Amino acid sequence: MNGSLIVVLGLGFLLGLKHSTEADHLVAVTTIVSEQRSIWRSGIVGALWGVGHTASLLLAGALVIVLEMKVPETVAHLLEFSVALMIIFLGGRVLYFTLRHRQRVHVHTHAHDGIVHRHLHFHDPHDAHAVVEESGEKHRRQHHRGGLPGLRPLIVGMIHGLAGSAVLTLLVLTEVVRHGSRARGMAYLLVFGVGSIGGMLLMSMLISLPIVLTTRRFERVEAPLRFVVSISSIAFGLYYAWITGREI
Repeated sequence: MNGSLIVVLGLGFLLGLKHSTEADHLVAVTTIVSEQRSIWRSGIVGALWGVGHTASLLLAGALVIVLEMKVPETVAHLLEFSVALMIIFLGGRVLYFTLRHRQRVHVHTHAHDGIVHRHLHFHDPHDAHAVVEESGEKHRRQHHRGGLPGLRPLIVGMIHGLAGSAVLTLLVLTEVVRHGSRARGMAYLLVFGVGSIGGMLLMSMLISLPIVLTTRRFERVEAPLRFVVSISSIAFGLYYAWITGREI
């Protein structure tokens, strides 16, 4: 392995690590991680995101190398817009599961000095008014988030792999192939993918630390925390949709 190839592959790995820290990636993964109750499951979320991301890049890279295709600018903008919609969906999903169990979370109405106030009320066992216990089946459904994350982060990663700065990655890949070889180009993409897998695995575990530790010590903050995460995700998704939508 010559020196120039080592430099190219090293650059790909570092760019993969950096790629995993972009805002839209972190927001999407944070929304999924907020449903996990352990650090290692959160790490799995990040790893699955990276695997999906890498799979999309390898597929798109193969098309660039073999067919010498160029990603149209309009398609690139549409893919970015789809990421924004996906982030809004992820935030809305967490918000729905947080609010649907009215025994745990509901709009609470009370009055002070004749003025009626309404606000979201998050129950815990020590509330002053009674909380209706959920059936065993509902309780299991509510806490399904404690299981393995499934295919959701994989699909989210695949969508991210085709959008945003992934297009820039394909441009770099084109230059690698032009001045090197097809094998070097695929090697670059593979190492880039490994970097993104490792980067997102670490970022997911770091993101989950305050969430997991806080909810374990103070169970009553679990629902408000997920509420904040979901609202933040929806707000970022709307902003991202506005930014990317202007380019379509």
